[in-house]
Amino acid sequence: MPWTPPPWPSRRNLLAGAAGAAGAALLTGCSEGRAPDGGTGVPLERRMRETAVRDSERLLERYDATAAAHPSLAGRLTPLRASVAAHAAAFSPAGAAVRVPSGSPSPSSSPSGAAAAGGSATPAEPAPPVPAEPAAALTALADAERRLSETRTIDLAGAPGELARLLASVAACGAVHAHLLTSTPGAKP
Repeated sequence: MPWTPPPWPSRRNLLAGAAGAAGAALLTGCSEGRAPDGGTGVPLERRMRETAVRDSERLLERYDATAAAHPSLAGRLTPLRASVAAHAAAFSPAGAAVRVPSGSPSPSSSPSGAAAAGGSATPAEPAPPVPAEPAAALTALADAERRLSETRTIDLAGAPGELARLLASVAACGAVHAHLLTSTPGAKP
């Protein structure tokens, strides 16, 4: 009796086809209608790194503003802020200096992925003021961490290999920061 293939594709064939389609999309360099370098002459990876550094610096400014408005939270924010400063340094192109704000609140903007995705950077908007209640201030900071984490996750699709791994790692760290900022320290689960 001759063998007849099943009427539907096997899981292996579906996975192979999906992997092939994803690989083909990556190889064709989908750029959503933009030139590969965005018409700026600056390589995509460098632009993405510079945007990631700027976004991390803006987040550092938000940490500083929150700690200045609520000194009782400074101890809780210090290790998270140090981690964000390390992210800024990690994204910095080799040999470039990273401006890490230290303790002085200044106007900043909430993180935006428009420039990270290859668009042009927009002027910074003033950050919303730090809420008067400590719990609300932590929630606002957690929201900023969450937004930046989501932006970096989206940016993974267009990032070159090593930068994509770094974006993934930092996005995961940002998600953890958001959780830590909104959890109650010392509480039992």
